[in-house]
Amino acid sequence: MTETAVAATPSGETNTLRGVAFMVAAAIIFAAQDGLSKALAEQHSALFVTMWRYWAFGAVCLVMLWRKGFRAGLASGQPRLQIVRGVLLALEICVAITAFALLGLAPTHAIFAFMPLLVVALSGPVLGEQVGWRRWTAVGIGMIGMMLIIRPGSRAVTPELGIAIVGMVMFAAYQLMTRRVARTDAAMTSFCYTGLFGALTMTLIGPWFWSWMTPWEVVMLIILCMTGMGGHYLLIKAFEAAEASAIQPFTYLQTVFASAIGVAIFGEVVSPWTILGGAIVVSAGLFAFWRERVRAKAARGL
Repeated sequence: MTETAVAATPSGETNTLRGVAFMVAAAIIFAAQDGLSKALAEQHSALFVTMWRYWAFGAVCLVMLWRKGFRAGLASGQPRLQIVRGVLLALEICVAITAFALLGLAPTHAIFAFMPLLVVALSGPVLGEQVGWRRWTAVGIGMIGMMLIIRPGSRAVTPELGIAIVGMVMFAAYQLMTRRVARTDAAMTSFCYTGLFGALTMTLIGPWFWSWMTPWEVVMLIILCMTGMGGHYLLIKAFEAAEASAIQPFTYLQTVFASAIGVAIFGEVVSPWTILGGAIVVSAGLFAFWRERVRAKAARGL
């Protein structure tokens, strides 16, 4: 049976719904992780918190490689790029957690919502992908939303805002590298490189920022590590069940859930400009995702 025929069957629709369900569950878990990370980073270094997250992540990768074989599991067509992206993500998480603690969950996620549009803008010159005028328009509209969030000129661009913007740019670079290595490597290979070299990076950095935790903070850290593994598992299952273009837009739910946690639990106050700017950025991003899906279907002759 052809791919087109499978997509048209009720089974294909069921798989898409299953993929969406997995993605929504992953978004909830990742938002909860952001809340736990913020709570811990208010008392401890973000580097220290990230180190523990990556020790758990790296341990899972070691178990997977032990079962599959290290040589086969780490066989890559672009090993140097895989190592760089693994290190970059670990450092980006440190920056993001710092932004959560200093700026807040809601404003940080509003800025990070621009990341997919930045990836679209850079996919042409960096990856050689064709970006049509409609998606370029979405990038331009998203930039307007970003300006509403930052509002340069009406207030000082604080270091906290700068940290969030740097983290967003780092995450966009990581996404571009991930798309590049996906041309030669399996998803599980990228997953293991991310966990192992991220854990190695944080092992070299994190112990220098060691601090003792209270019993309750230890419990929070254990939950953080366990939910991280569960979230990544659900993410893998989501992409196994459905096409990426069908479920990718639901990743924006993490922004909604994390912002709700910031307001409800941490008492964050979100300005109307941040809400309006974030809504514009998310709308532009969803349009860009939709255009990418249309182009993908056209390329397959659907």
